[in-house]
Amino acid sequence: MRSNVHNTLNAVRNLGILAHVDAGKTTVTERFLYATGTTHKRGEVHDGTTVTDFDPQERDRGITIFAAAVSCAWDGHRINLIDTPGHVDFADEVERSLRVLDGAIAVFDAVAGVEPQSESVWRQADRHGVPRIAFVNKLDRAGADLDTAVESIRERLHPAPLVVQLPIGTEDGFTGVVDLPRMRALVWADDGGTAEEGPVPDGLRDEAERRRRRLEEAVAELHPLALEEFCAESTLSARTLTSALRDLTRTGDGVVVLCGSAYRNRGIEPLLDAVVAYLPSPLDVPAVRGTHDGTELERAADVLAPLAALAFKVSATATGRLTYLRLYSGSIRKGDVVLDAGTRRTERIGRILRVQADRHAELDRAVAGDIVAVVGLKSARAGTTLCAPTAPLLLEPPTVADPVVSVAVEARRSTDTDRLATALARLAEEDPSLVVRTDPETGQTVLSGMGELHLEVAVEKIRRTQGLEVTVGRPRVAYRETVVRGVSGLVFRHVKQDGGAGQFAHVVLDVEPLEAEGDGAATGFVFRSTVVGGRVPQEYVRAVEAGCRDALAEGPLGGHPVTGLSVTLTDGATHSKDSSEVAFRTAGRLALREAMRGSAMGLLEPVADVTVTVPSDAVGGVLGDLAARRGRVSDSVLRAGAVVVTATVPLAELFGYATRLRSRTQGRGTFTTRPAGYASAPASVMSER
Repeated sequence: MRSNVHNTLNAVRNLGILAHVDAGKTTVTERFLYATGTTHKRGEVHDGTTVTDFDPQERDRGITIFAAAVSCAWDGHRINLIDTPGHVDFADEVERSLRVLDGAIAVFDAVAGVEPQSESVWRQADRHGVPRIAFVNKLDRAGADLDTAVESIRERLHPAPLVVQLPIGTEDGFTGVVDLPRMRALVWADDGGTAEEGPVPDGLRDEAERRRRRLEEAVAELHPLALEEFCAESTLSARTLTSALRDLTRTGDGVVVLCGSAYRNRGIEPLLDAVVAYLPSPLDVPAVRGTHDGTELERAADVLAPLAALAFKVSATATGRLTYLRLYSGSIRKGDVVLDAGTRRTERIGRILRVQADRHAELDRAVAGDIVAVVGLKSARAGTTLCAPTAPLLLEPPTVADPVVSVAVEARRSTDTDRLATALARLAEEDPSLVVRTDPETGQTVLSGMGELHLEVAVEKIRRTQGLEVTVGRPRVAYRETVVRGVSGLVFRHVKQDGGAGQFAHVVLDVEPLEAEGDGAATGFVFRSTVVGGRVPQEYVRAVEAGCRDALAEGPLGGHPVTGLSVTLTDGATHSKDSSEVAFRTAGRLALREAMRGSAMGLLEPVADVTVTVPSDAVGGVLGDLAARRGRVSDSVLRAGAVVVTATVPLAELFGYATRLRSRTQGRGTFTTRPAGYASAPASVMSER
C-alpha cells in the first residue's frame, strides 16, 4: 500500500505562476486548463472570460487581484496550480501562496525582460526556497527577443539560465521551437492546437547544435555526474541532460528557460512537460518543520503520518466560508475532527472541495500533497495550522507585511455603521495584510493596506458584496520617526512607594542612530548591554529591553512608531527588596521616552521605486511631473520604441499619479511601483505633520 501511496505523491505538482503585471500569467493558466482538457474553450483576459480571474473587479480591471487555485491532469500527473497577482499591492497574496507551493513558473515578457515586480516575486520565491522554471512569453510581439530576455534574467536575478529551446521564426513569424535536449522541432498551426513534431529545420540546424553544445557545457559546469559523462563522451545524452536539469532546478543552482506565446497557444505543451520533468513533487522537497511545546519536529510527506496542514487563504462565498489548505502529511475526511494548533481548539471538517477557481467539486478525502478547500471551520485564519489532535504540531505561518497606506472609511448612512464594521472585519479575516482600527483621536474607522489600489479594491468589494454606501477619506501613509543625533549617559531612576512592596530601578542609557545600508534610511532597533559586575541582573536587562521596545510605539514628533536607533544599557543599580522586572521594564520605557525628547529626531516617509514606460514624445512632461513629486530619477533607457524611466518617489506623492500620467501621455503611459523602504522627509513634510 505504501508503494502505491508514494507513487501517487510522486505524481503531484503544486506550483504557482509568478510574474509582473501583464506578462501573461493568467493566459498561461488558461492555456494549461485548455491543453489538459479541463476546459473546452480558451478564456481571454481582455474578454473577461478567464477561469481564474472570476471576481467582477478582476474582469473590470483586467488584472489578477486574488490568488486563485485550479487543478488539472497532464501525462498521469495531478497539477495543483495557483495563479498569483502581479501587482505590487497584492504581494501578500503571493507570499501566502509561495508558503505552500513546491515549485513555480516565472513568466517574463519577451520584450520587457525582467520587470520590477518580476524581480520582487523572484526574491520572494528565493526566501521560500521554491524551485522555478522560466517561461519567456509573448515571442510573437514586435521587438521580442529571447536572448535579450535571458540576459536580463542573468543580470538582474543572478541564476544560471539554462535555455532548452530555440525559437523558430521571430515576432509575427514565430511558429514553433526547437527542443534542444531531444533535438526535435515542434511547430504549431495558426490556431494553436497540438504541436506537430518533426526534424530540426535545415536552416536552424547549425544554430541548434551550437546552442545544444552551450547548454551541455553550462550543465556540466554545475552538475558533477553530467561533468563525468561530458568529459568521457564529449557530449551529454538526452537522458543525462534531462536528469541533470531536474537536479539543478530542484537545488536552485540553475533555472530551465522555455519560450512561447501563450496567447497564440504556442509553447504550452512543452511547458507542461517541463513542469512534470523538472519541478519537484511533495516527496522531493524537505519534510515540513514545526514545533510542539518548544520542541522542533518534522513531518514527512506521508499519507499514513499524522495530519499536518496549513491554512493559507480564507474566503467568504455563496457556498459558505472556504478555508484553503495545503496538506503536508496525513489525510482528512468529511466529518473529521482536527486541532487548531495555535488556539488548541478542535474543529470539524464539514466538506472537502477540489477547487477550480470559483467552481468546486466535492471530495470524500484529501491526502498529503493536496491543495483543497474545506467548509465548516469557524475560527481558522490564514496561517492557522490544523493537525491531528493526538499529534499536535505548529507550523510557521506566512509573514504579513506592515501596511503603508491608510484611509478613513465610514458608512454614508448612520444605520449602516454596524454592517460596515462587520464587513471590514470579514475583509481583514480574508486578507491579513488589511488592518482595521479606530483612531483614538478622531474616532474614525481607519483601513490600512499595501497601497492605493489595494484599499480601492477592498472598499469596492464592500460596496458590491454588501450593497453599502461608503465614504472614503484621502489616503495617508505610515510615517516613522528616527533618531538623527542621540544622547549619551542619560540617567533615569524609577522609584515608586505607595505602601507594601515598592518599585525601584536605576538605568543609564546611550541612544544613537543606526547606520544606514544603501541609499535608504536605517530601520530597525538594536539593544545591547555593557553593564559589568552584575550591577543589573540579566533578567532585569531583558526587562529594560522590553520597556524600550514599548517606548518605540510612539515618537515625540507626532506619535509615529520609532525606528532606526540603537540603545545601550551602560550602567544601573538595584534595590534588594523593591527591584523587579516590572520596575525595570517601566524604567526602560520612561527612560527611552525621555532620551528621545532630548535627542534630535527626524521624520521618515515610505518611498517607492517607480518604473514609468512612456512614448518618447511625452518624456519631458513625465520627468517634470516626477520632479514636482520629489522623485529622484535614477535611470532612463530606450526599449522597444518607448522610454523606460526609473525613479524613487515618496509614496505620499503617488496618490492619483495614474490619472495624471494618463492625461500627460494621452493614455499611452504605464507605471509600476515597488516598496523601497523609508527615506528622510524634508522639513516641509515635517511641518505639515
